[in-house]
Amino acid sequence: MSSYCTATYRCYDEQADFHKKATGIAVGLTVGSWTDLPEANKISMRPYLGQVIDIKESRDDEEERYADIRIAYPDVNFSRDLPALLVTVFGKLSMDGRIKLIDLHFSDDFLGSFTGPKFGIQGVREQLGVHDRPLLMSIFKSVIGHDLPALSEQFYKQALGGVDLIKDDEILFENPLTPLEKRVPACMEAARQAEESTGQKLLYAVNLTGPASRLAEQAVRAISLGANALLFNVLAYGFDTLQELSAHPDITVPIAAHPALAGALYPSPHHGMSASLLLGKLMRLAGADLVLFPSPYGSVVMPKEENMAIRHALITDNINDYLYSVNTPDSKASASMPLRQSFPVPSAGIHPGLVPLILRDFGTEVVVNAGGGIHGHPMGTEAGGRAFRQAIQAAMSGTSLREYASISGHEELQAAIEAWGVKE
Repeated sequence: MSSYCTATYRCYDEQADFHKKATGIAVGLTVGSWTDLPEANKISMRPYLGQVIDIKESRDDEEERYADIRIAYPDVNFSRDLPALLVTVFGKLSMDGRIKLIDLHFSDDFLGSFTGPKFGIQGVREQLGVHDRPLLMSIFKSVIGHDLPALSEQFYKQALGGVDLIKDDEILFENPLTPLEKRVPACMEAARQAEESTGQKLLYAVNLTGPASRLAEQAVRAISLGANALLFNVLAYGFDTLQELSAHPDITVPIAAHPALAGALYPSPHHGMSASLLLGKLMRLAGADLVLFPSPYGSVVMPKEENMAIRHALITDNINDYLYSVNTPDSKASASMPLRQSFPVPSAGIHPGLVPLILRDFGTEVVVNAGGGIHGHPMGTEAGGRAFRQAIQAAMSGTSLREYASISGHEELQAAIEAWGVKE
């Protein structure tokens, strides 16, 4: 019996015959032509022919006419890797007018080639020994041009503030001032010193850079130097590269996926891919343990419904849940291929006053990620971390931030509120 991977597209056109359009896609991206084939050839070619599953026409809020088109592609047509699938379902088609790939449903046979995150949410929590609250991440800021002592000091101050993870900036590449072989030992030593004061473990996500052919070697070297997490610019290198790194037997630390370049692919309603597919399903399937993406609250804003769809794709038990249901008979996905959950990391412009909103929308299985909200704290970087930890404690206890900040010992949160305000 044939198995299929199914793609859902949103196609905008005021005049098109969407049924003809769908048939053209199903044939054009598989066997190439159909009506002109002799009947004998049709019999032999039918197992390779794409199938139109459903077409649902509608109009959006701007009264533009569109159709959600679902097409099934036979697994026999492509190898068991994401590049092959993506080129099949959207390679040439991505250049054919106003059409956006909004969802993918994977066959059990295709999913069988993927192991997903090596650690996932529970594995990251076990690494840190933290199971009862959201995690807190901070980011190096102003890293270009700093020497090693300055970077180590910045790391140490972040660690003293009580963060669980510190990541390199995604634009920190190999350079003479802070090369990998010196940066990793220096920062891990700062982490050790901070742990003596805080009693808290910490993951340092080192930016993995360089030629694609040497990334695995670079990752193994970073781990041998003491790195206990990696940061990876997935979209610059490709999902297949992430999968190779995640599955590598000697890469034994969590991988955080950065969304750099995602803005070239998801924001348009008429082109690219949906954010939930690009930063949700595909990141998790390829093996990201943590996935960063713009939040609905901060400086680089993504619509909340897209954030919630990403969250769902990262933590749902069944990665094949349809994110855009068009009520077709096959919309009940198989749950036979469970994958570890990936940590959602809503980011950009986050300050302590936003913590109640993050926990309200994402629950406790979330990483609160801050850069300027920690480093820009009026009392300094260490106080910035403490302000976030206090905000998390307040939100989890159901206490308003202003009330919690008024309690003695919470001066850091009070200063953060005075600087940035509160959104609850």
